[in-house]
Amino acid sequence: MNQKMRVVVNAPVVICFVALMFLATILGMVTGGASTKLLFQTRHSSLLSPLTYVRFFTHVLGHSGWSHFMGNATYILLLGPMLEEKYGSSALVKVILITAVVTALVSYILFPSVALCGASGVVFAFILLTSFTGFRAGEIPLTFLLIAVIFIGQQVYEGIFVKDSVSQLSHIVGGIVGALIGYKWNRKS
Repeated sequence: MNQKMRVVVNAPVVICFVALMFLATILGMVTGGASTKLLFQTRHSSLLSPLTYVRFFTHVLGHSGWSHFMGNATYILLLGPMLEEKYGSSALVKVILITAVVTALVSYILFPSVALCGASGVVFAFILLTSFTGFRAGEIPLTFLLIAVIFIGQQVYEGIFVKDSVSQLSHIVGGIVGALIGYKWNRKS
């Protein structure tokens, strides 16, 4: 019995999201960062500009360079297919869009001088959402508590004591979004 192996698209939303991130990163490099600043980076711009609202969603596609892109793409490709299989493609699109908007709004309101780009908030939403895959009513998975303490705790620590260009706030907010969605979706089942 000689069966041929074939490549299958197992997570279309994840693959499309990473492909869009890749294209936005390439475009940013080709334009010397101009396209990233214009389309893929939130900042405190006028609420009268339609691009302000577009960037609330598209900032998760832009990345500051290859290492930034590769780090986020790796986590998304690792965690995303499991989440897409469990919750479905449309649900995963909702997680990405909700995380994008919430992280952008929090940054816009609380840190008006900070520009935000990258899918790190989505990565942290996926991490916390993944920890709910074994959730049962009336129980809190120990893995969720450990992930929350380790990942969120690390971000709080780095936000206070490490001065870099990383937005720990988007990581924390993304993690909270993933935890709330995971709790809500899994409480119903």
